[in-house]
Amino acid sequence: MDEALIRSLTPGVLAVLVRRGADFAAAEDAVQEALAEAFRGWAADGVPASPQGWLVTVAWRKFLDATRADAARRRREDVVDAEVAPGPAADVDDTLQLYFLCAHPSLTPSSAVALTLRAVGGLTTRQIAQAYLVPEATMAQRISRAKRTVSGVRFDQPGDVATVLRVLYLVFNEGYSGDVDLAAEAIRLTRQLAASIDHPEVAGLLALMLLHHARRAARTAADGSLVPLADQDRSRWDTALIATGVEILQAALARDRLGEFQAQAAIAALHADAQDAAETDWVQIVEWYDELVRLTGSPVVRLNRAVAVGEADGPRAGLAALAELDPALPRYTAVSAYLHERDGDLPAAARLYAEAARKASSLAEADHLTRQAARLNTRIS
Repeated sequence: MDEALIRSLTPGVLAVLVRRGADFAAAEDAVQEALAEAFRGWAADGVPASPQGWLVTVAWRKFLDATRADAARRRREDVVDAEVAPGPAADVDDTLQLYFLCAHPSLTPSSAVALTLRAVGGLTTRQIAQAYLVPEATMAQRISRAKRTVSGVRFDQPGDVATVLRVLYLVFNEGYSGDVDLAAEAIRLTRQLAASIDHPEVAGLLALMLLHHARRAARTAADGSLVPLADQDRSRWDTALIATGVEILQAALARDRLGEFQAQAAIAALHADAQDAAETDWVQIVEWYDELVRLTGSPVVRLNRAVAVGEADGPRAGLAALAELDPALPRYTAVSAYLHERDGDLPAAARLYAEAARKASSLAEADHLTRQAARLNTRIS
């Protein structure tokens, strides 16, 4: 059984049911039942000539059966009680609206991510739970609440592309866990979105993901420890993926509708373009960070800009830019440690690295910062 085919058809089938008037939660349940039947039947009888049409027909009948069985919905049966003959599904692509629905502003980010992976990505609850390292029952409750939340949302309302992109970027940044590669899954879903909508920021996000993903193999050492960008073996970067990302980015930038993901992708492209860390065009990177600050006003962007300023204009300039920011920002202490080391103040840098390690949000990051502190303490002694 081709699981990839099943997953690729899932959002279209669900979208058809919702467009026909099915409640989102009930439609999603019906689609899952149809998928289970497909896994059983197709393995024995083969894939039908119109897989999506088959799934739509079976899912619709599952929905009708559930509707008939629910006394509270009998009046609605008059509207939806129409048997649909097997055959190709209607030639209408509702996938884009499904993205909007799963990233509805009424959902929390974690719920939007879970619902997107389930309804658009076609992942099982178990796979999503494993990816986020939570019990399956916990994830099932989260998805169930999300489905109830969006069940009353009109499917024909215009959606917010920016919200969808933020959800997909959250998925991408989870990386790999369990038996699901969430970074690859996010790229797949973003490619699918790009096929549904002609929007430069969608292209910008896809380019950003590809450019970051291209460096993945060099990001960790054999022992699992983090390898900073400057120390990565660039021969391990995926040059074909970089070329694709740059091509997508250039086409997006040519439309002159700059957004934050295009700006982030431009920064990633400048890093990818350098043969080694010393050749990095930090002046251009600072300029792109200035654009990002203008677009977002984000303190985190300003923090990353301070690092770039430190590389372009020297560590004192970077520390001056850092001094304008809130020390409570995540990674503030780590950035301060790095800039103090670049400025030659090793005792302060070692102390700050150790402090940053205690504040780290992951074991890998804490291990990396602890190693940096130990390295400097060895040099000092």
